[in-house]
Amino acid sequence: MATAKKKTAEKPALTQAEARRQLDGFLAKYTPEIAAQGKAALRAMRKLYPTAVELVYDNYNALAVGFSPAERVSEVIFSIAVYPRWVNLFFLQARGLPDPNKLLQGSGSVARHVRLDSPKRIHTPEIQMLMSDAVLCARTPFTADGKHRIQIKSIAAKQRPRRPSGKAK
Repeated sequence: MATAKKKTAEKPALTQAEARRQLDGFLAKYTPEIAAQGKAALRAMRKLYPTAVELVYDNYNALAVGFSPAERVSEVIFSIAVYPRWVNLFFLQARGLPDPNKLLQGSGSVARHVRLDSPKRIHTPEIQMLMSDAVLCARTPFTADGKHRIQIKSIAAKQRPRRPSGKAK
């Protein structure tokens, strides 16, 4: 006899205004300096990729906002990750991505990142070239007719503090 699968209650979808307010609330947990860096990085990404779907994960270690051509996490091309002391730009399809200036950090075979010491770093020619190459190499490209939206995908029940402790690491 087959057992019936339990149906889980679907959460009602947030309006875009609610999703933006919730994202702003996640950023407000950080110091004003880090929150401002995160907001500036997100503004820059929205301007560069106006049709991207933003997939928001308020995770244990960091707030991560993926920029994807669709609602599937497997298609995310970039992610802005906000940590208590810095902000990173992740390249989530970095395998084979040319990096002549050796800017990409991390040892991952798929995802690599660049620390954004300043939100203006996104606009440097070297980072812009990496980003252009990443879009060209992506499994699914951004489309000109896509519709920007923010989706809150998950909120971790347990999180590390979003503001650094007095100890330097």
